[in-house]
Amino acid sequence: MAEDIKDNGRNGAVSRWRLILGQEAEEALSGYGAGGGPTLTEEERIMDAALAAIYNEAGAYGTSQAGSKGRGAGSGHAAINLSKWLGDVRTFFPEDVVSIIQSDAMERKGWKQLLFEPELLAAVKPDIQLVGTLLALKGKIPEKTKDTARMLVQALVDELVKLLETDIRRAVTGALNKRQHSPLPSLSGLDWKRTIERNLKHYDAERRMIIPERFFYFDRARRSKEWTVIVDIDQSGSMASSVIWASVIGSIFASIPALNTRVVAFDTEVVDLTEQCANDPVDMLFGIQLGGGTDIHKSVKYCEQFIEEPKKTLFIIVSDLYENGNQAGLVRRMRELRESGVRTMTLLALSDEGKPSYDERLAAQLTRDGTPCFACTPALLPVLVEGALKGQDLGELSKRLGMAR
Repeated sequence: MAEDIKDNGRNGAVSRWRLILGQEAEEALSGYGAGGGPTLTEEERIMDAALAAIYNEAGAYGTSQAGSKGRGAGSGHAAINLSKWLGDVRTFFPEDVVSIIQSDAMERKGWKQLLFEPELLAAVKPDIQLVGTLLALKGKIPEKTKDTARMLVQALVDELVKLLETDIRRAVTGALNKRQHSPLPSLSGLDWKRTIERNLKHYDAERRMIIPERFFYFDRARRSKEWTVIVDIDQSGSMASSVIWASVIGSIFASIPALNTRVVAFDTEVVDLTEQCANDPVDMLFGIQLGGGTDIHKSVKYCEQFIEEPKKTLFIIVSDLYENGNQAGLVRRMRELRESGVRTMTLLALSDEGKPSYDERLAAQLTRDGTPCFACTPALLPVLVEGALKGQDLGELSKRLGMAR
């Protein structure tokens, strides 16, 4: 029995390597495994054919893989059955792997038809990369597919909002709510620190406890539009993932009564998306034009009109800083905003994709002038927002959080 278990484990490892390396590796693996080589199950053969359609030069995907010998199955591009391929990929691979395979299908094989047929688009798993491609191609999407495309974008937006909304709301309320005290009793609003400090003189030694004579509560009533938050988004093609995250986050800010939120997108022109952001983030995303040049200076100049109380304004630029406009003017304007009391930051990327490509010289100049520049994952943004509203040093905070600079 022990030998059988050992053989089964060896066969499983050999099969996995066979799936990773493709049919060309069968000969090299022939000396391994209990049967002298890799033997794929029917499920593994379907997985192998699905991978071959993307990662083999001659790979295709037919209507049936029952007799397939693995990668390279089929008879060329005409044999690709995208509906079946999508179904098999979603059936036999984990969700995170599905996203990667879908993205590779479009990049390596040019399967943009994934986005043009309603029945195919409906079978696709929504993810950041796919929606970014969809938005970049939205002008080419046939009329019959637009409703399905919107549903896919809506599904992604709902997922991202669910991931971030609670943390962002908590960050904002945590920074703004605990400022004033209220005579109205509320256990959730109890200021434990102040209550204990003010009642230490009422310590009962016999009971070994404080018997408070007065309780102190935080005032949970918020003044509407207490802070202005401006999200200025670079919509150049290289920023696709960041644009999606920034748009969703802007819509969450817009839903918080204490914030007056403005959302602006720019390339060489400036588009104010505030109204769409407040009403429907999906409309906002479809209003973004991915691609084109970059004029950050023009967008900052446009956004200045919304700054009424500098010390109550948070200005977030989402850009890789490859400025094609007035770079010296941009540096000057950002310096002046900081000097007036505006809390500023530049997110070189707002995504989980690692260290971004950006203009290091301009980023260093802005950082020296008091506008820290760093890449940020969406999960860490609520911490930064809370720090900014509390007046913390964002440069030091970003270092503590391990963000790229």
